[in-house]
Amino acid sequence: MSEGIERRTVLMAAAAASGIAAIAQASAQPAPSARLADVPLAPGVRATVERRGQIVLIGINRPEVFNRMDPAGSRALALALTGYDRDDSLRCAILFGQGENFSRGVDVDARQAAITAPTPAPADANDLIRLSGNNPKQRLSKPIIVVAHGDTWNAGHEMFLACDIRVCSADVRFGQDETSHARFPGGGGTIRMVRETGWGNAMRYILTGDHWGAQEAFRMGLVQEIAPTKEAAIEAAVRLANKVAGCGPLGIKTALANAHLALDEGEPAAFAVAGKQYGDLYLTKDFLEGRKAEAENRPAVYIGQ
Repeated sequence: MSEGIERRTVLMAAAAASGIAAIAQASAQPAPSARLADVPLAPGVRATVERRGQIVLIGINRPEVFNRMDPAGSRALALALTGYDRDDSLRCAILFGQGENFSRGVDVDARQAAITAPTPAPADANDLIRLSGNNPKQRLSKPIIVVAHGDTWNAGHEMFLACDIRVCSADVRFGQDETSHARFPGGGGTIRMVRETGWGNAMRYILTGDHWGAQEAFRMGLVQEIAPTKEAAIEAAVRLANKVAGCGPLGIKTALANAHLALDEGEPAAFAVAGKQYGDLYLTKDFLEGRKAEAENRPAVYIGQ
């Protein structure tokens, strides 16, 4: 399994009593055949991975503590996301929580020492993909759909905000209530929620600590679909993910890159490169396949080249 994994990357990890135990190690050279391995639900595993053709389901797995994120859990999730991003056979990912809840956010007791340390911990040498922050080097180049269900609070809500398409179950309970605990939404909540919902809607909940539900989230534009149950929400996400996977992967990556550039550096920067990005796609095998498939009235089969 390891011969196809990009250099300096560990694809997935299980949390054991001694910490994170890697189950796939980096090879000496990068290769296009890297494949993210399935990691089934098992005791001690902080993040699960289930491949379904060209899509992958990634599950946060600490249901006994409402899927609160400790350092081991954050690293396991980062490893899974990095593995997905570097696996050319995967086109779309779905993030959800094992058990009843998506995530109540940070495990404060497990993280307090690192958070309050006078010297910040060094950045991960592997530049793993993270859903918090806005470092372009640690950002997914491929889409991720999130399924929120049960308690989706604070850092859990901030992970939700960082995803590209958002689905929730009708019983979801959103919260960004750090101010009521003498903290603030430092993982992107004050940035992304303002951007997604507008100043007034964001401040209504950030400054009061009040929670809200699925219909209010839909009203504010935070979710694109509501399903009756968690299971139905995952089914809806799978349907969307398969639609995404059927599109040209190079076009999908370029669309995401240009949209992020517009957010990061402004519309002029995005428009400045859009013409070349668009023209480059005309030179790909996938573009020719799309034209041929249209002429032959059949679904296109894209290869990412």
